[in-house]
Amino acid sequence: MDEGYIKFESHWKETAPLPGAEIEELNTWRQRLYEMSLIGAYDNGVGYGNISRRYGKTGQFIISGSATGNLAELTASHYALVTRVEAGENRLWCEGPVVASSESMSHAAIYQECPGVNGVIHVHHAGLWKALLHNVPTTDQEAPYGSPEMAASIVHLIQETRLKEQKIFVMEGHEEGIFTFGHSLAEAFKVLMLHYHTFPHSGPQPQP
Repeated sequence: MDEGYIKFESHWKETAPLPGAEIEELNTWRQRLYEMSLIGAYDNGVGYGNISRRYGKTGQFIISGSATGNLAELTASHYALVTRVEAGENRLWCEGPVVASSESMSHAAIYQECPGVNGVIHVHHAGLWKALLHNVPTTDQEAPYGSPEMAASIVHLIQETRLKEQKIFVMEGHEEGIFTFGHSLAEAFKVLMLHYHTFPHSGPQPQP
């Protein structure tokens, strides 16, 4: 599986970690998703899943770093601040102790098109992905993850479907990939759980 590799031109400025207060909520939700195996790693060690929140009012956002999905616990040292994105040119600027997630382009597309969105979640779940495919907004099959094509496909869904209201989409060209978003991370998680609970599966269950 082609997973976890950065496909954009990354302009990374290595800096000290963000203050703990800035990532505390992110980390809380990320930990719940990890415990449910919605963020995690495959048997080959490659991690999957990421989480972000809007930062300020200039389109910036904080996101879990590249190659962190396999880690059981994250600290402030595992998050990056994305400061600028040029999706059409496949360029991204970020700063922090780590490079921003390979899915940062997709997160950026949501924040840019939806000013009211403050939290975005990207998880993997094979069964739920299959159940949702084409039953919720679905990205172009030819659009690979973390690419300008994927960002453009997400923008198209936001503009041409009811995605703003549904707040969930799947990535046809990125098997198992599911995104949810909301006014807050709590809302993004709630949207995910509404679908998760209706799908028959086994595995860790979320705590109320």
